[in-house]
Amino acid sequence: MDVILDTNAVSALLRGDTALAALLEPAKRHHLPVIVIGEYRYGLIRSRHRKTLQAFLETLIRESLVLRIDETTTTYYAAVRNELRETGSPIPENDVWIAALARQHGQPIVSRDEHFDEIAETERLGW
Repeated sequence: MDVILDTNAVSALLRGDTALAALLEPAKRHHLPVIVIGEYRYGLIRSRHRKTLQAFLETLIRESLVLRIDETTTTYYAAVRNELRETGSPIPENDVWIAALARQHGQPIVSRDEHFDEIAETERLGW
């Protein structure tokens, strides 16, 4: 099974979270949305451990399949965003894009963010 990593999953990987490692063990390959890479790089700007974390991120990028937003993604994004509007369940904008990529690629999102549970046709794997 392939999985999409959310930003909090990337952070937990760095911390050596054993529960997350157990969850990811059967995954064939990690998929990393370009949005998550941007969020993580933003977090690195003010980090005291920037050099170490930057090296970790570069390794993770090399070892993952980077999911980019394309025209097809925009169709999924529009559908997810409209569904959330209709149900009155707004979530952070970047997470709408991550959910759109999850639908587009038919993969679960590894995240602690429970708001992904509110999105139809989207599976969240928590730890």
